[in-house]
Amino acid sequence: MASSRKPPSAERDADPLAPAAAVARFLEEHELRGGRLVVGLSGGVDSVVLLHVLKSRRLRLSAIHVHHGLSPNAERWARFCRALCRGWSVPLAVRRVRVAKAGKGLEAAAREARYAAFRKLKADCLLLAHQLDDQAETVLMNLLRGAGVAGARGMAPLGRLDGKALARPLLGVPREAIVAYARRHRLEWVEDESNADESLTRNFVRRRLGPLIALRFPRWREALARAARHFSSRDTRANELLRAFLASQGLRAPSEAKLVEMLKQLTSGGARTRIEHEGARLRVYRGRLSMTPAQREEDFVPLEWKGERRLPIPALGGELVFRRARGKGIDATHQRLQVRLRSGGERLRPDARRPRRTLKNLFQEAGVPPWERERLPLLFSGEQLVWVPGVGVEARYQARANAPGVVPAWRRIG
Repeated sequence: MASSRKPPSAERDADPLAPAAAVARFLEEHELRGGRLVVGLSGGVDSVVLLHVLKSRRLRLSAIHVHHGLSPNAERWARFCRALCRGWSVPLAVRRVRVAKAGKGLEAAAREARYAAFRKLKADCLLLAHQLDDQAETVLMNLLRGAGVAGARGMAPLGRLDGKALARPLLGVPREAIVAYARRHRLEWVEDESNADESLTRNFVRRRLGPLIALRFPRWREALARAARHFSSRDTRANELLRAFLASQGLRAPSEAKLVEMLKQLTSGGARTRIEHEGARLRVYRGRLSMTPAQREEDFVPLEWKGERRLPIPALGGELVFRRARGKGIDATHQRLQVRLRSGGERLRPDARRPRRTLKNLFQEAGVPPWERERLPLLFSGEQLVWVPGVGVEARYQARANAPGVVPAWRRIG
């Protein structure tokens, strides 16, 4: 249970109201009140305080305790969590995991097993009790390991884990304030004896490096946490840009959690990643974000072009427009062409000095997004491909200098 040692002066000077204020602000800012919330409960002071703050609010709240089985006290910790949640009327799930240590350190193996259990949760949001000291220690360890910019970002206040939000509402609260809150409310918690094992990297940083750095830089924790926010600021900027883009298209912005997930998919997914939101479909190709209506694609039936100036194609959402010109476009003697879609394997030679090339290569070179390639109207003469939007005219069918020609153009409507 809680240690009986007297708190140091830092604890006496800490603000015991900080944890509750931080959680309230976080829930409001990220709109997490309506979902199914699960707290990761180790039994330590941080997670006990987080659960205590949340239980007083009208939330769909439960907890999960991961039983690693590494300590001789592990079963006692599980019993403590059961008793705590029973007394607070909070549903609790206890999950036993097997920590596979082969090829990795104990800390990493335990974390991997713990997050495997978290991934199986049926919840909208998992809340973890990482706080300011954890963040500063994480950034310092990552920098010492040479993790670069990604490591310097530390832990995100809000992220995603297999479809659910992963929240850390206490990330800006120092450990002393959390202990002060626990003492003010006369809470009990368990102490993990492994926290004294300095062979574990985090404990060495916490017990040796941290106090040493504090002698010269008393606010080193805040400084590193602030640096982590600066390194993450470009992600924040991306969030704002996505919000602005949606607003410019007349679309409402989603919740903060969904916005984070949308941005993650758009930036880490492939060119065929698509996200539907408010009746629109969002895609990214070569760093450019595009939006189209999220409507069902109509079946397309091949059409004949018989020399008209305009050929509407509702099934593809646009029209072909033909402009007369000299020495440009398709040789005007070809007055009957067929409009078809790409079927695969087509080749075109828009430059007579170069060999015929696949449409895939030509599309890539022209920067035509993959999702547009299958729904572009192509002009054929028999089985010969004559013209492709955004690519050009087959060399054999190009109008000669000063000879009559027809220049096609594909124009989307709506």
